[in-house]
Amino acid sequence: MTRADHGPAVPLARPPRLRPGSRVAVVAPSGPVPADRLEKGLAVLRAWGLEPVVGAHVLTVHPELDYLAGPDTGRAADLERAWCDPSVDAVFCARGGYGAHRMVDLVDWAAVRAAGPKAFVGYSDITVLHEAFALRAGFATLHGPMVATETFLDDAATREHLRATLFAPETVTTLGLESAGSLVPGRARGVLYGGCVSLLAAGTGAPGGRAHARGGLLVIEDTGEEPYRLDGILTRLLRSGALDSVAGVACGSWQECGPYEKIRAVLADRLGPLGIPVVEELGFGHGATALTIPLGVPAVLDAPADGGRCTLTVDTPALR
Repeated sequence: MTRADHGPAVPLARPPRLRPGSRVAVVAPSGPVPADRLEKGLAVLRAWGLEPVVGAHVLTVHPELDYLAGPDTGRAADLERAWCDPSVDAVFCARGGYGAHRMVDLVDWAAVRAAGPKAFVGYSDITVLHEAFALRAGFATLHGPMVATETFLDDAATREHLRATLFAPETVTTLGLESAGSLVPGRARGVLYGGCVSLLAAGTGAPGGRAHARGGLLVIEDTGEEPYRLDGILTRLLRSGALDSVAGVACGSWQECGPYEKIRAVLADRLGPLGIPVVEELGFGHGATALTIPLGVPAVLDAPADGGRCTLTVDTPALR
């Protein structure tokens, strides 16, 4: 089966780890970036021994649509240029917002694939690009904090987990905060994929989208989606067949989605009948602490029935 079939979740090509002196590009595929936050994030990267370079449109704003960091063609060109530059070792997203769906088809994915895998970091709206890197290029990526966001700038645990994943990935193979719990107990193995669940649902039926992910471990989170909207998002994925034969589900944060007991009821109602392990509050996404989750690598999801610690353990380090 080829990648064009958009079939089962399979292990993807892992990028090399970073080292002091690595040159990293910062791009804004979605929304505009506040200059002060960008500077603070770049300072963190420099403190890690990295050499950041900033894409041409990171600090621009679309002249009519001020929720976009410049025109679609410019944002796509920034990503493609950074990826195809052999002197760049990794690409970090500055922030999410909205806009990745608008530019994803403007990227030359054949050129990206030919350039080979690099560490790619982002979440939220960047879910669109995680799926594109997986399905169109065959590359593993990192669902992790972005350099101009409050969580990255304010939470030391978030920054340290990303740093360790980039430089010493073998030290962070077991993931999960103490808050993690067993919504549906069990144990499952599969290749990780997913991200912001509303973006996954929005991509259903889109050109080059994922039709299903048999055998995959789905990771999902979101922000600002009320319980009835989350119900609709999950129902769309269920009705489309996108969740058919998924091995397990790991849930992250549901920031500003309403009282958690109502969110939990929706998750149990929509995901419980699948009869697969489901872990809740694992500690990634839009929450106060955002663990970095590798996508495209095999892992084991443990949801003990006896109330023991729930974890997600990758079989191989995120980066080689």
